[in-house]
Amino acid sequence: LIAAGGAGTLFGFTTYSQSVTGDGLAMAFRAGLPLEDMEFIQFHPTGLVPSGILMTEGCRGEGGYLRNAEGERFLERYAPEKMELGPRDVISRAETTEILEGRGFKGADGMDYLHLDLTHLGADRINTRLPLIREVSMKFVGIDPIEKPIPIRPVAHYSMGGIETDIEGATRTPGIWAAGEAACVSLHGANRLGSNSTAECLVWGGIAGQEIADRLDDLPTPPALAEDRLAGARAHVNDILARKGDQDLYALRQELRTTMDRHVGVYRTGAGLGEALETIRDIQQRSERAPVEDKSRVYNSNLFHALELENLLDLAEVTVAGALAREESRGAHSRRDFTARDDDNWLRHTLAWRTEDGPRLEYKPVTITTWKPVERKY
Repeated sequence: LIAAGGAGTLFGFTTYSQSVTGDGLAMAFRAGLPLEDMEFIQFHPTGLVPSGILMTEGCRGEGGYLRNAEGERFLERYAPEKMELGPRDVISRAETTEILEGRGFKGADGMDYLHLDLTHLGADRINTRLPLIREVSMKFVGIDPIEKPIPIRPVAHYSMGGIETDIEGATRTPGIWAAGEAACVSLHGANRLGSNSTAECLVWGGIAGQEIADRLDDLPTPPALAEDRLAGARAHVNDILARKGDQDLYALRQELRTTMDRHVGVYRTGAGLGEALETIRDIQQRSERAPVEDKSRVYNSNLFHALELENLLDLAEVTVAGALAREESRGAHSRRDFTARDDDNWLRHTLAWRTEDGPRLEYKPVTITTWKPVERKY
Protein backbone atom coordinates (compact mmCIF):
# COMPACT_ATOMS: atom_id res chain seq x y z
CA LEU A 1 0.00 0.00 0.00
CA ILE A 2 1.48 3.31 -1.11
CA ALA A 3 0.16 6.04 1.18
CA ALA A 4 3.08 8.46 1.20
CA GLY A 5 1.23 11.70 0.45
CA GLY A 6 1.54 14.17 -2.41
CA ALA A 7 4.35 16.28 -3.82
CA GLY A 8 3.60 19.76 -2.51
CA THR A 9 7.23 20.79 -2.08
CA LEU A 10 7.52 20.99 -5.84
CA PHE A 11 6.61 24.58 -5.01
CA GLY A 12 8.47 27.06 -2.84
CA PHE A 13 5.33 28.76 -1.58
CA THR A 14 3.34 25.86 -0.21
CA THR A 15 1.29 24.74 2.77
CA TYR A 16 3.03 21.36 2.78
CA SER A 17 5.55 20.05 5.26
CA GLN A 18 9.08 20.03 3.84
CA SER A 19 9.04 16.23 4.07
CA VAL A 20 6.28 15.88 1.44
CA THR A 21 8.49 15.25 -1.58
CA GLY A 22 6.40 12.80 -3.59
CA ASP A 23 8.62 9.79 -2.85
CA GLY A 24 5.81 7.24 -3.15
CA LEU A 25 4.62 8.75 -6.43
CA ALA A 26 8.12 8.71 -7.89
CA MET A 27 8.74 5.12 -6.76
CA ALA A 28 5.52 3.98 -8.45
CA PHE A 29 6.37 5.95 -11.61
CA ARG A 30 9.84 4.40 -11.87
CA ALA A 31 8.36 0.94 -11.22
CA GLY A 32 6.15 1.28 -14.30
CA LEU A 33 2.83 2.49 -12.89
CA PRO A 34 1.20 5.48 -14.60
CA LEU A 35 0.62 8.78 -12.83
CA GLU A 36 -2.77 10.34 -13.53
CA ASP A 37 -3.83 14.01 -13.84
CA MET A 38 -0.71 15.47 -12.24
CA GLU A 39 -1.30 18.86 -13.89
CA PHE A 40 -4.26 19.53 -11.59
CA ILE A 41 -2.89 21.23 -8.47
CA GLN A 42 -5.11 23.12 -6.07
CA PHE A 43 -4.06 26.52 -4.79
CA HIS A 44 -5.59 27.69 -1.54
CA PRO A 45 -6.48 31.41 -1.56
CA THR A 46 -4.93 32.30 1.78
CA GLY A 47 -1.33 31.31 2.40
CA LEU A 48 0.52 33.46 4.92
CA VAL A 49 3.28 35.52 3.25
CA PRO A 50 6.16 34.68 3.20
CA SER A 51 5.97 31.24 4.90
CA GLY A 52 2.98 29.67 3.10
CA ILE A 53 1.33 28.60 6.36
CA LEU A 54 -2.38 28.00 5.77
CA MET A 55 -4.77 30.66 6.97
CA THR A 56 -7.85 28.50 7.36
CA GLU A 57 -11.01 28.89 5.30
CA GLY A 58 -12.65 29.57 8.63
CA CYS A 59 -11.25 33.11 8.50
CA ARG A 60 -13.58 33.88 5.61
CA GLY A 61 -16.32 31.68 7.03
CA GLU A 62 -16.32 33.85 10.14
CA GLY A 63 -16.73 36.95 7.98
CA GLY A 64 -13.19 37.97 7.04
CA TYR A 65 -12.68 40.24 4.01
CA LEU A 66 -10.16 40.05 1.18
CA ARG A 67 -8.83 43.47 0.18
CA ASN A 68 -6.36 44.74 -2.40
CA ALA A 69 -3.83 47.54 -1.96
CA GLU A 70 -6.56 50.08 -2.75
CA GLY A 71 -8.66 48.80 0.14
CA GLU A 72 -11.31 47.30 -2.16
CA ARG A 73 -13.15 44.06 -1.50
CA PHE A 74 -12.17 43.10 -5.01
CA LEU A 75 -14.26 39.92 -5.21
CA GLU A 76 -17.20 42.13 -6.15
CA ARG A 77 -15.67 42.02 -9.63
CA TYR A 78 -15.34 38.23 -9.77
CA ALA A 79 -17.96 36.51 -7.59
CA PRO A 80 -20.39 39.18 -6.39
CA GLU A 81 -22.95 36.70 -5.09
CA LYS A 82 -20.47 34.59 -3.12
CA MET A 83 -17.74 37.14 -2.36
CA GLU A 84 -15.23 35.65 0.14
CA LEU A 85 -17.25 32.43 0.34
CA GLY A 86 -16.61 31.55 -3.31
CA PRO A 87 -14.74 28.39 -4.36
CA ARG A 88 -11.02 28.18 -3.85
CA ASP A 89 -10.06 28.22 -7.52
CA VAL A 90 -12.27 31.24 -8.30
CA ILE A 91 -10.85 33.23 -5.40
CA SER A 92 -7.27 32.20 -6.15
CA ARG A 93 -7.62 33.34 -9.76
CA ALA A 94 -9.21 36.61 -8.64
CA GLU A 95 -6.34 37.25 -6.23
CA THR A 96 -3.75 36.44 -8.86
CA THR A 97 -5.45 38.77 -11.34
CA GLU A 98 -5.41 41.59 -8.78
CA ILE A 99 -1.70 41.06 -8.19
CA LEU A 100 -0.85 40.80 -11.90
CA GLU A 101 -2.78 44.00 -12.62
CA GLY A 102 -0.84 45.89 -9.99
CA ARG A 103 -3.37 46.12 -7.20
CA GLY A 104 -1.39 44.02 -4.72
CA PHE A 105 1.03 45.07 -2.03
CA LYS A 106 4.70 44.88 -3.02
CA GLY A 107 6.49 41.96 -1.40
CA ALA A 108 10.07 40.73 -1.26
CA ASP A 109 11.41 38.59 -4.12
CA GLY A 110 8.36 39.39 -6.25
CA MET A 111 5.99 37.83 -3.73
CA ASP A 112 3.31 40.51 -3.93
CA TYR A 113 0.33 39.94 -1.68
CA LEU A 114 -3.16 40.98 -0.64
CA HIS A 115 -4.84 41.41 2.73
CA LEU A 116 -7.04 39.06 4.73
CA ASP A 117 -8.82 41.55 6.96
CA LEU A 118 -10.31 40.31 10.24
CA THR A 119 -10.10 43.58 12.16
CA HIS A 120 -13.84 44.30 11.89
CA LEU A 121 -14.64 41.00 13.66
CA GLY A 122 -13.37 42.30 16.95
CA ALA A 123 -11.11 40.84 19.63
CA ASP A 124 -13.70 38.60 21.28
CA ARG A 125 -14.69 36.81 18.10
CA ILE A 126 -11.11 36.38 16.90
CA ASN A 127 -9.95 35.06 20.26
CA THR A 128 -12.93 32.71 20.52
CA ARG A 129 -13.24 31.45 16.95
CA LEU A 130 -9.79 31.97 15.40
CA PRO A 131 -7.25 31.82 18.23
CA LEU A 132 -4.67 29.76 16.30
CA ILE A 133 -4.79 32.18 13.36
CA ARG A 134 -4.01 35.02 15.73
CA GLU A 135 -1.19 33.08 17.35
CA VAL A 136 0.40 32.09 14.02
CA SER A 137 0.12 35.62 12.60
CA MET A 138 1.77 37.13 15.66
CA LYS A 139 4.46 34.47 15.85
CA PHE A 140 5.46 34.29 12.17
CA VAL A 141 4.90 37.82 10.80
CA GLY A 142 4.53 39.93 13.94
CA ILE A 143 0.99 41.01 13.07
CA ASP A 144 -1.95 40.95 15.47
CA PRO A 145 -5.04 40.37 13.27
CA ILE A 146 -7.17 42.17 15.84
CA GLU A 147 -5.35 45.34 14.85
CA LYS A 148 -3.99 44.80 11.32
CA PRO A 149 -4.80 42.72 8.20
CA ILE A 150 -2.87 39.53 7.44
CA PRO A 151 -0.67 39.37 4.28
CA ILE A 152 -1.77 36.46 2.05
CA ARG A 153 -1.61 35.13 -1.52
CA PRO A 154 -2.59 31.85 -3.25
CA VAL A 155 -0.49 28.91 -2.08
CA ALA A 156 0.08 25.36 -3.43
CA HIS A 157 -2.10 23.14 -1.29
CA TYR A 158 -3.16 19.79 -2.82
CA SER A 159 -2.60 17.54 -5.83
CA MET A 160 -5.71 16.08 -7.45
CA GLY A 161 -3.45 13.74 -9.41
CA GLY A 162 -1.46 10.74 -8.24
CA ILE A 163 -0.93 7.05 -8.85
CA GLU A 164 -3.74 5.71 -11.03
CA THR A 165 -6.08 3.42 -9.09
CA ASP A 166 -9.52 1.97 -9.50
CA ILE A 167 -12.41 2.84 -7.17
CA GLU A 168 -11.08 0.36 -4.59
CA GLY A 169 -7.54 1.76 -4.56
CA ALA A 170 -5.97 -1.00 -6.66
CA THR A 171 -3.35 -0.14 -9.28
CA ARG A 172 -2.77 -1.88 -12.59
CA THR A 173 -0.19 -4.11 -10.93
CA PRO A 174 -1.74 -6.92 -8.85
CA GLY A 175 -0.76 -6.66 -5.22
CA ILE A 176 -0.14 -2.89 -5.23
CA TRP A 177 -2.68 -0.40 -3.86
CA ALA A 178 -2.51 3.35 -3.23
CA ALA A 179 -4.59 5.59 -0.97
CA GLY A 180 -4.78 9.19 0.21
CA GLU A 181 -3.15 12.01 -1.71
CA ALA A 182 -0.65 9.61 -3.27
CA ALA A 183 -3.54 8.00 -5.17
CA CYS A 184 -5.71 9.31 -7.98
CA VAL A 185 -9.03 7.57 -7.41
CA SER A 186 -10.33 10.70 -9.18
CA LEU A 187 -12.71 11.45 -6.37
CA HIS A 188 -11.78 15.12 -6.83
CA GLY A 189 -11.76 15.32 -10.62
CA ALA A 190 -9.91 18.44 -11.74
CA ASN A 191 -10.82 20.57 -8.76
CA ARG A 192 -11.08 19.38 -5.15
CA LEU A 193 -13.77 20.77 -2.89
CA GLY A 194 -12.59 22.12 0.45
CA SER A 195 -12.54 20.00 3.59
CA ASN A 196 -12.71 16.54 2.04
CA SER A 197 -9.07 15.47 1.78
CA THR A 198 -9.03 14.04 5.32
CA ALA A 199 -12.28 12.23 4.54
CA GLU A 200 -10.63 10.76 1.44
CA CYS A 201 -7.75 9.40 3.52
CA LEU A 202 -10.13 7.84 6.03
CA VAL A 203 -12.54 6.36 3.48
CA TRP A 204 -10.06 5.05 0.93
CA GLY A 205 -7.59 4.04 3.62
CA GLY A 206 -10.37 1.84 4.96
CA ILE A 207 -11.42 0.59 1.53
CA ALA A 208 -7.88 -0.20 0.38
CA GLY A 209 -6.99 -1.75 3.72
CA GLN A 210 -10.03 -4.03 3.62
CA GLU A 211 -9.33 -4.98 0.01
CA ILE A 212 -5.79 -5.94 0.92
CA ALA A 213 -6.92 -7.91 3.96
CA ASP A 214 -9.54 -9.77 1.91
CA ARG A 215 -6.97 -10.78 -0.72
CA LEU A 216 -3.98 -11.69 1.41
CA ASP A 217 -4.63 -15.41 1.20
CA ASP A 218 -4.88 -15.24 -2.59
CA LEU A 219 -1.75 -13.21 -3.19
CA PRO A 220 1.43 -15.10 -4.02
CA THR A 221 4.16 -15.01 -1.42
CA PRO A 222 6.52 -12.21 -2.46
CA PRO A 223 9.84 -13.63 -3.62
CA ALA A 224 13.00 -12.55 -1.89
CA LEU A 225 14.27 -9.33 -3.43
CA ALA A 226 16.56 -10.39 -6.23
CA GLU A 227 20.24 -9.75 -5.57
CA ASP A 228 20.59 -7.86 -8.84
CA ARG A 229 17.89 -5.43 -7.71
CA LEU A 230 19.67 -4.89 -4.41
CA ALA A 231 22.96 -4.46 -6.23
CA GLY A 232 21.36 -1.91 -8.55
CA ALA A 233 20.03 0.10 -5.62
CA ARG A 234 23.40 0.03 -3.87
CA ALA A 235 25.13 1.07 -7.08
CA HIS A 236 22.77 4.01 -7.46
CA VAL A 237 23.53 5.23 -3.94
CA ASN A 238 27.26 4.75 -4.59
CA ASP A 239 27.00 6.78 -7.80
CA ILE A 240 25.29 9.63 -5.93
CA LEU A 241 27.93 9.60 -3.18
CA ALA A 242 30.69 9.61 -5.81
CA ARG A 243 29.38 12.67 -7.66
CA LYS A 244 31.78 15.53 -8.26
CA GLY A 245 31.18 18.93 -9.74
CA ASP A 246 30.38 22.57 -9.22
CA GLN A 247 26.61 22.35 -8.61
CA ASP A 248 24.91 22.82 -5.25
CA LEU A 249 22.24 20.28 -4.35
CA TYR A 250 20.20 22.76 -2.30
CA ALA A 251 20.48 25.58 -4.83
CA LEU A 252 19.13 23.24 -7.51
CA ARG A 253 16.17 22.32 -5.32
CA GLN A 254 15.45 25.99 -4.72
CA GLU A 255 15.71 26.71 -8.46
CA LEU A 256 13.21 23.96 -9.20
CA ARG A 257 10.73 25.31 -6.68
CA THR A 258 11.15 28.89 -7.89
CA THR A 259 10.53 27.69 -11.45
CA MET A 260 7.34 25.93 -10.41
CA ASP A 261 6.14 28.99 -8.46
CA ARG A 262 6.77 31.25 -11.43
CA HIS A 263 5.42 29.17 -14.31
CA VAL A 264 3.13 26.43 -12.95
CA GLY A 265 1.00 28.39 -10.52
CA VAL A 266 -2.60 29.57 -10.57
CA TYR A 267 -2.24 30.85 -14.15
CA ARG A 268 -0.17 29.12 -16.82
CA THR A 269 0.86 29.79 -20.41
CA GLY A 270 2.40 27.65 -23.11
CA ALA A 271 5.52 29.81 -23.17
CA GLY A 272 5.94 29.67 -19.40
CA LEU A 273 5.35 25.92 -19.22
CA GLY A 274 7.79 25.36 -22.06
CA GLU A 275 10.42 27.38 -20.21
CA ALA A 276 9.70 25.45 -17.02
CA LEU A 277 10.10 22.10 -18.79
CA GLU A 278 13.40 23.21 -20.28
CA THR A 279 14.65 24.36 -16.87
CA ILE A 280 13.57 21.13 -15.16
CA ARG A 281 15.46 19.03 -17.70
CA ASP A 282 18.50 21.28 -17.33
CA ILE A 283 18.40 20.85 -13.54
CA GLN A 284 18.17 17.08 -14.03
CA GLN A 285 21.43 17.17 -15.99
CA ARG A 286 23.14 19.57 -13.59
CA SER A 287 22.15 17.47 -10.58
CA GLU A 288 24.62 14.85 -11.82
CA ARG A 289 27.32 17.40 -10.94
CA ALA A 290 25.97 18.15 -7.44
CA PRO A 291 28.22 16.36 -4.92
CA VAL A 292 26.95 14.90 -1.67
CA GLU A 293 29.49 16.12 0.86
CA ASP A 294 28.50 13.70 3.64
CA LYS A 295 29.66 10.22 2.66
CA SER A 296 28.27 8.36 5.66
CA ARG A 297 25.58 5.67 5.55
CA VAL A 298 23.77 6.59 8.77
CA TYR A 299 21.09 9.32 8.76
CA ASN A 300 22.79 11.13 5.91
CA SER A 301 20.56 14.14 5.26
CA ASN A 302 22.68 15.17 2.24
CA LEU A 303 22.00 11.79 0.65
CA PHE A 304 18.27 11.74 1.23
CA HIS A 305 17.98 15.31 -0.07
CA ALA A 306 19.71 14.14 -3.25
CA LEU A 307 17.23 11.26 -3.54
CA GLU A 308 14.31 13.61 -2.87
CA LEU A 309 15.54 15.98 -5.57
CA GLU A 310 15.49 13.10 -8.06
CA ASN A 311 11.90 12.36 -7.08
CA LEU A 312 10.80 15.99 -7.29
CA LEU A 313 12.40 16.44 -10.71
CA ASP A 314 10.62 13.37 -12.10
CA LEU A 315 7.29 14.61 -10.76
CA ALA A 316 7.87 18.17 -11.94
CA GLU A 317 8.55 16.90 -15.46
CA VAL A 318 5.32 14.88 -15.44
CA THR A 319 3.29 17.79 -14.05
CA VAL A 320 4.60 20.36 -16.51
CA ALA A 321 4.43 18.04 -19.53
CA GLY A 322 0.78 17.28 -18.75
CA ALA A 323 -0.04 20.95 -18.24
CA LEU A 324 1.70 21.97 -21.46
CA ALA A 325 -0.17 19.35 -23.48
CA ARG A 326 -3.59 20.24 -21.98
CA GLU A 327 -4.56 23.22 -24.14
CA GLU A 328 -7.64 24.30 -22.22
CA SER A 329 -8.66 25.59 -18.78
CA ARG A 330 -10.37 23.10 -16.50
CA GLY A 331 -10.74 23.10 -12.73
CA ALA A 332 -7.46 23.99 -11.08
CA HIS A 333 -5.59 24.04 -14.41
CA SER A 334 -5.98 27.54 -15.85
CA ARG A 335 -4.25 28.53 -19.11
CA ARG A 336 -4.17 32.22 -20.04
CA ASP A 337 -3.63 31.23 -23.69
CA PHE A 338 -6.49 28.68 -23.70
CA THR A 339 -9.08 30.21 -21.41
CA ALA A 340 -12.09 28.03 -22.28
CA ARG A 341 -12.90 24.51 -21.15
CA ASP A 342 -12.81 22.20 -24.16
CA ASP A 343 -14.90 19.09 -23.47
CA ASP A 344 -14.73 17.96 -27.08
CA ASN A 345 -10.95 17.49 -26.96
CA TRP A 346 -9.98 17.43 -23.29
CA LEU A 347 -12.69 15.73 -21.27
CA ARG A 348 -10.20 12.97 -20.52
CA HIS A 349 -7.66 11.91 -17.93
CA THR A 350 -3.93 12.32 -18.48
CA LEU A 351 -1.78 9.24 -17.91
CA ALA A 352 2.01 9.66 -17.73
CA TRP A 353 4.29 6.65 -18.22
CA ARG A 354 8.01 6.71 -17.54
CA THR A 355 10.43 6.30 -20.44
CA GLU A 356 14.15 7.01 -20.74
CA ASP A 357 13.33 10.05 -22.89
CA GLY A 358 10.86 11.58 -20.43
CA PRO A 359 7.20 10.95 -19.65
CA ARG A 360 4.99 9.46 -22.36
CA LEU A 361 1.49 10.88 -22.19
CA GLU A 362 -1.63 8.87 -22.91
CA TYR A 363 -5.28 9.58 -22.17
CA LYS A 364 -8.36 7.72 -21.03
CA PRO A 365 -12.02 8.78 -20.99
CA VAL A 366 -13.71 10.37 -18.00
CA THR A 367 -16.50 8.25 -16.56
CA ILE A 368 -19.63 10.38 -16.15
CA THR A 369 -22.76 8.86 -14.67
CA THR A 370 -25.24 11.06 -12.84
CA TRP A 371 -24.04 14.64 -13.14
CA LYS A 372 -22.96 16.10 -16.47
CA PRO A 373 -20.33 18.87 -16.35
CA VAL A 374 -21.77 22.36 -16.75
CA GLU A 375 -20.31 25.84 -16.66
CA ARG A 376 -19.98 27.29 -13.18
CA LYS A 377 -21.25 30.83 -12.77
CA TYR A 378 -21.06 33.12 -9.75
